[in-house]
Amino acid sequence: MSFASICVIIACLIIMGSFALLALNVNSIIKTLESENQILAYVDENLSESEARALQSQIEQVANVKSAQFVSRDDAMKSFVSTYDDQSLFDGLDSSVLRHRYIIYLDDIAKMADTQQALVNVQGIAKVSAHLEIGRGFVRVRNIVSAVSLVLVIILFVISLFIMSNTIKLTTFERRDEIAIMKMVGATSGFIRWPFVIEGLILGSIGSLSAYLIQWGVYKLVSDDVIAASGLSFVKALPFATIAAPMLGAFLAVGLGVGIIGSLVAIRNYLKV
Repeated sequence: MSFASICVIIACLIIMGSFALLALNVNSIIKTLESENQILAYVDENLSESEARALQSQIEQVANVKSAQFVSRDDAMKSFVSTYDDQSLFDGLDSSVLRHRYIIYLDDIAKMADTQQALVNVQGIAKVSAHLEIGRGFVRVRNIVSAVSLVLVIILFVISLFIMSNTIKLTTFERRDEIAIMKMVGATSGFIRWPFVIEGLILGSIGSLSAYLIQWGVYKLVSDDVIAASGLSFVKALPFATIAAPMLGAFLAVGLGVGIIGSLVAIRNYLKV
């Protein structure tokens, strides 16, 4: 039964940990995509390049602006021409047909509309182009993923707690006669309880550490081999080193908590002799 308890703890922690890792990676991918969704602020065409560059400090002081990158007319023309195979078509085109501009990155994509309006009010900015619908789409996806992930992790935690506690109760049930005899010969409740608590602590420690090592191996296998082999190289998994310490702490907290609490709850009824 002790072996069964450890196996149940391992299985439940791996299932719960896998969903948590999936949620963390999905959120990370969405945040990366959000950071690539930029706002373009076009400078008034009457301003010189030096005057246009001088606007950067004002732009970066706007709330929710993370950074601003200046792009001159010449650089914008080079970027535009490079997207075509036959660049000779644009030999006679002067860069003056374009405007100086700023590529602006935001702290929070959910505030894109407010930031766009604030940038329009900056003296010297003629027009601000922002993909508001795409931004709202990212925000909706982010909120849905976060909510669903949180609900799934909570549900799995409750289910895991229930299963692991019942497994420990079954382990204690097999020793009910031993507990009754000790109680009738004068053993105190504390004297009887502590060995079970220590046993639960040991089972929880072994189970949580084993689950952590297995989870580590499975995560490395999926992130390194499966993603690369399936052609999903654009999907960047979080390095396990960045989440190793929090995950170890969570696994130990759940494993030890279930082991100790499960033992205390399981033995409580058998101490009433």
